[in-house]
Amino acid sequence: MAEFTAVGVVGLGTMGAGIVEVFARAGLRVVASEIDEPALERGRAHLTGSTDRAVARGKLSPDDRDALVGRVTFVVGMAGLADVDLVVEAVPERLDLKRRVFGELSKVCKPSAILASNTSSLSVTEIAVSTDRPDRVVGLHFFNPAPVMKLVEIVRTVVTDPAVVADAQALCGRLGKVGVTIGDRAGFVANALLFGYLNQAVSMVEHGFVSRDDLDAAMRLGGGLPMGPLTLLDLIGLDVGLEVLDTMYERGGRNVRHAAAPLLRQMVTAGLLGRKTGRGFYTYGESAAAPDAAPVGSSADFVTVTDEPVIGAAMATDRPSEVVGLFVHGDKLAEVVRTVLTSDAAVAAAVASCTERGLVPVVCGDRSGRVVNALLFPYLNDAVKMLEASYATVDDIDHAMKLGCGYPVGPFELLDSIGPETVLSGLRALHRETPEPGLAPAPLLEQLVTAGRRFRT
Repeated sequence: MAEFTAVGVVGLGTMGAGIVEVFARAGLRVVASEIDEPALERGRAHLTGSTDRAVARGKLSPDDRDALVGRVTFVVGMAGLADVDLVVEAVPERLDLKRRVFGELSKVCKPSAILASNTSSLSVTEIAVSTDRPDRVVGLHFFNPAPVMKLVEIVRTVVTDPAVVADAQALCGRLGKVGVTIGDRAGFVANALLFGYLNQAVSMVEHGFVSRDDLDAAMRLGGGLPMGPLTLLDLIGLDVGLEVLDTMYERGGRNVRHAAAPLLRQMVTAGLLGRKTGRGFYTYGESAAAPDAAPVGSSADFVTVTDEPVIGAAMATDRPSEVVGLFVHGDKLAEVVRTVLTSDAAVAAAVASCTERGLVPVVCGDRSGRVVNALLFPYLNDAVKMLEASYATVDDIDHAMKLGCGYPVGPFELLDSIGPETVLSGLRALHRETPEPGLAPAPLLEQLVTAGRRFRT
């Protein structure tokens, strides 16, 4: 097994500098490379800023910080990488650029060196064939922020030497990371599951089904997620999201769930990229406008909804304009469903009633699954399809979403908690309403429900 003593990182943006810090924290000597002096200084500033913040928070002593930074050598160009045992490439997500970098690395690095890409969605195989050693090329996909997130996706190609994979797994352990080994498929595990969900969330807002603020509140309070999908997209960067979706759509069989929502593409074109530009779905650096308060008045008839549209129940009454669907998630969230006939006054009365009961009301249109289940169930279905294809195990998929995306539970833990039969029923309703292949229930899910089994028990 290889013993790594010196490693290199090419590309010192936020992610690359984070990977440098991870290696240096583990006691490795690191050669940090950039294309020119200004880029190199920006990378140095990323590392300095991150380690200084760690000292300020009491996570790192000043002496340890100085030792960490002292293990890093900053260089322009790749000549300084000649003696390293491993190089991780972290340049922007462009296949042509990555192939050029790897072609140069194969000339500069010693024959025994492992060449790794931090790509989040591009083909590691296509990158590997630009080198003189495709058997020593592997994907090492770290997650942002790299010093904090515990997951590394180890991506093997059909020609990657098994010993290289074993060395990568051992390195992850040395770094204090959990390495999940997978094949070379668009989006790998975490992004393939995450970005279909994020893309669908953008479409919901684009089509006026739910407001921005209500959507994010629904998934935090009703879905139990650490942040709403639009807030998360702003954090990731809308341009990064668009690149990942486009790559997965082209490489992953043109799955409609990965066809980028037009609104996302328009925002990227307009330069609204999220936190890094000060404005995305939200505005940063100044207070965002609060949603208008709904007028209170009149009364509403409440219908407790399942997965079917509310309009059918409304039409069974003699006053459909006063019928509002209501679905309560625990003691935090209430989805208030308005039909095409529901009056504004009825919606306002329902919102007021929920607020009085200590629930956060989220107003949405009358579609199967409303907001939470319409986003959550297809995500769970995608996870089952991934398992069904033998791409990754239940444990690996759950680890990927918990450690790579910060989710409190993995999709299979959540699926068993909700009940596969409930998820299957919801997916069938969604598929009847929108008969797209991406929403069709996975055959494996159908089979487990028929057998009365769970995924983990």
